[in-house]
Amino acid sequence: MKKLAIVVTTYKRNGLLEKLLESIKSEKPWMVVLVDNDPEGGAKDLSLSFKKEMEEKGVEVKYERQKENTGGAGGFFAGVKSAYELGAEWFWLMDDDVRILPGALERLSKWEKKSPMIQGSRLNSDGTPFYWQYRFIVPLAVPNPFAAKDCAPFKAANTCCFEGVLVKRSLVEKIGFPDPRFFIYWDDTTYGYLASKACQPIVVPDLILQRTRSINNLKLKGNRRLNSTSDLNRYYIMRNRGFMMRYLSLFGDYDPLLFGLGTFFTFLKEMVRIAVLDRRLKALPPLVKGWADSRKVMKDRSWKPARAEQKNVLGKR
Repeated sequence: MKKLAIVVTTYKRNGLLEKLLESIKSEKPWMVVLVDNDPEGGAKDLSLSFKKEMEEKGVEVKYERQKENTGGAGGFFAGVKSAYELGAEWFWLMDDDVRILPGALERLSKWEKKSPMIQGSRLNSDGTPFYWQYRFIVPLAVPNPFAAKDCAPFKAANTCCFEGVLVKRSLVEKIGFPDPRFFIYWDDTTYGYLASKACQPIVVPDLILQRTRSINNLKLKGNRRLNSTSDLNRYYIMRNRGFMMRYLSLFGDYDPLLFGLGTFFTFLKEMVRIAVLDRRLKALPPLVKGWADSRKVMKDRSWKPARAEQKNVLGKR
């Protein structure tokens, strides 16, 4: 796969990051871009030792420390932009809490002519199959909870996950870099939705990653799980629906009634998560505030899609 850059975003999780970097050593990408969201540069020493070892193998490593924590969305924006400007042809995005399974790049490479956006399959930290909702119910703006778990030989997707998505340069030129304003949550969902307007993203059965962080969860039917989350996540789960509404509107996919119903379903899901897993009444205010702030985004007349803001780098296409 020509000029493939692995783009990693990390924030104060060196123990997890070390596992990921160790797994990257078994592959041979063209470049690794490591975006450290810790303004104090907590991953710098780890990156230096990794850089030395990888450059001995002919793989360039670029370490970028952010001046402030920009979240996963901001980290992937910075990382993809950097790799793009350096000439990368493929971008393989991943958080710091996964590890690459041996031979993953070889397995992914057989799909490179099938689609400019490819999502491989993953394992949970305990080795069980990870269930991912690769279909997005556009009018409701929620993931389809009934998406088939068997994606062989491959399945059409209309969303993506920054936990291992592979994106071609030609697609980035059409849809832009990830939108950093999301901070966290729904950023990758929306990026996949944008991609589906320019191409046909696919999800393939080949195992490429394993999660390395254990999360408290409630096991549901089959491989499905309801994971615990943080108050910060809860806020952005609701706030960022404002950004999703904006992007849906660009393509005439926004229906106020159905989108509002999807927002209500999202709120109910988070209420169940709070009641069953987190069991803290203090978790409710961030959820409510996020919903209120989403309305501000929806009413912001100065809002523009990220692609419009990035045209100076990507060109006018």
